[in-house]
Amino acid sequence: MSIQAFHHALKIQEDICIGCAHCMNVCPTGALRVTNGKAKLLAERCVDCGECYRACPVSAITVEQDDFSRVFDFRHSVLLVPELLFGQFPEDVDKGLIKDALQQVGFSEVVEVEHAASILQDSTREYLQQTRQERPLISAFCPAVVRLIQVKFPALVDHIILQKPPLDITAMYYRRKLEQEGVDPGDIGIFYVTQCAAKIAAIKSPVGETHSYIDGVINMDYIYNKVYSTIKTQKKPIGEAPDSRDDDLPSEGVLWSLTHGEADRVEGRCLAIDGIHNVMEFLEKVENEEMSGVDFLELRACDESCAGGILNPANRFLTVERLRNKAREQEQRRDKSTAFEAGITGYRPFLKDNLALKPVVPRSIMKLDEDMTRALNKMRRVKDLMNTLPGVDCGVCGAPSCSALAEDIVNNKGSLRDCIFIQRKYERKNVQRPDESFDIMKRIWGDDKLTGNQ
Repeated sequence: MSIQAFHHALKIQEDICIGCAHCMNVCPTGALRVTNGKAKLLAERCVDCGECYRACPVSAITVEQDDFSRVFDFRHSVLLVPELLFGQFPEDVDKGLIKDALQQVGFSEVVEVEHAASILQDSTREYLQQTRQERPLISAFCPAVVRLIQVKFPALVDHIILQKPPLDITAMYYRRKLEQEGVDPGDIGIFYVTQCAAKIAAIKSPVGETHSYIDGVINMDYIYNKVYSTIKTQKKPIGEAPDSRDDDLPSEGVLWSLTHGEADRVEGRCLAIDGIHNVMEFLEKVENEEMSGVDFLELRACDESCAGGILNPANRFLTVERLRNKAREQEQRRDKSTAFEAGITGYRPFLKDNLALKPVVPRSIMKLDEDMTRALNKMRRVKDLMNTLPGVDCGVCGAPSCSALAEDIVNNKGSLRDCIFIQRKYERKNVQRPDESFDIMKRIWGDDKLTGNQ
């Protein structure tokens, strides 16, 4: 049975792309090539981590977003927001004022995603005690990491904890709650504010689930600008707002999306690693069995975890400071659960019964062919090609490394003559003319770069 293709939220605008290869050089999974002077995405390799988005000097890589007008298609438009959204605003902008502005722009209810963190925390503790999965167990919170494991570390998919993240739990809860209150399911629209492309991709093509509970996704930078504009047009002072303390998150919810947000709340030896290249280095250690005695890994693709998401308008370090200050305030003043927490707790049996994910399927980018015999032949050919290629990983061939070019060649997506070192050798041996080499470079990098017509 064929595996459904990954949805990708990152899009390359070819009319803007200058083919500089910055994106190709930073991609952790080798998902980009340069052809005819433009970056091209290899969809089966991309995990939507956003490293290419950060690296592009001309903003040719964008992140898709659903049409905001869809909010008005539902009588009950529920907005699920990460606590991270409130950390984007200056400290003198009260959470109640932000929520009020969100309702003014079209949402009937505004709900923090991390209200489900306490349920997941308890369930994870039980999961670690009861499961026989090989350690360390890996959180499924970050969708970029889950996809990274699928494509680059497929032997580790069985380490992923098969539990929904707080976003899905909260969406499942709120939809169930409204339906039990008598709301027609067709009148319920659940939207999510996201800080990263991977969350969009995970909603559009979920891993470990057949469908998403989310109807639409709104990018963090877009909603931030819309809300801040609404707040500034109001006549009341910017710090004056409805009291929002009655539904504030507990401190663990405030910190959940930050580094150590999960790991500090799980028993046993737990480690938290952020930044996708750090995550890859650590996964290599796990794959090579270079560590022992670790029970749980919290792996996040972005630096400072979700605070470093590519769609966040605010500085990640200031955001972390604001949220940690908020968590300390909550620790000092909270002595009872909020009405919202009491409500979601009432649905705990239902949520726990529907918390499980289906097994995550490996989708290795290292598998050269579905047929084992052909795959082995291709592996031998890749090895032979690596003995021929220079091994300098210069990227002039339009692939990020010599090994990537070798794989492209055996899959009929590249040629040995794409390598500039091989071209020089062939020219010296009179196997290839200089004008033929020039034409190959034009095919990869485009006419403009080689003819001076930019």
